[in-house]
Amino acid sequence: MSLFIFLTIVQALIAAALVGVILIQKSEGGGLGVGGSPAGFMSARGAADFLTRMTSILAGLFVILSIVLAAMAVNTGGTRTLDTSLQRTTDPLAGQAQQPAAAPVAPAADPSAAAPAAPADPLGGAAKQ
Repeated sequence: MSLFIFLTIVQALIAAALVGVILIQKSEGGGLGVGGSPAGFMSARGAADFLTRMTSILAGLFVILSIVLAAMAVNTGGTRTLDTSLQRTTDPLAGQAQQPAAAPVAPAADPSAAAPAAPADPLGGAAKQ
């Protein structure tokens, strides 16, 4: 695990250096644009070649480290067991308590009651006869 952290820090440093090298370059593809003799290491042409070479080297290192870190992350993964605490069952009533169905109880007949009332309208009013 400490190697993983170390390589992550190295990758962050390479990324910062890569950003710096890219920002130093001219947008036309030139280097620093520093004047001086044309036959020197840090001439405009020499700086452009150096920065271009550094950009490609840093980019290559960044890609290689990304692949290595991804491979290390796969191998150091957590447990491979599935958490089934939220698993749904196929029976929708499996979690509910099963109660025996009670027989419907008919209301007691009141001998003093008059004729039954007309059935109610589903919209809430009395039914028309």
